[in-house]
Amino acid sequence: MITIGDALKHNRIVRNKTLQDIANATGISITSLSTWENNKSLPNIDFCVKLADLYGIPLNELIGLDLKK
Repeated sequence: MITIGDALKHNRIVRNKTLQDIANATGISITSLSTWENNKSLPNIDFCVKLADLYGIPLNELIGLDLKK
């Protein structure tokens, strides 16, 4: 099963973006982004919406419901 952190990282990497790129575009700290990608905590729904909007994808895709491992 894919974790939300794995899905967040996957969605960032397939777009060739760094954590710094995402932080600059969203105002979310690199520390928070890294913590989420490493499955140490979960983002709240507001941050998920912000990231999904940035990537131009639905929330279910952002959190890995459309990905298979």
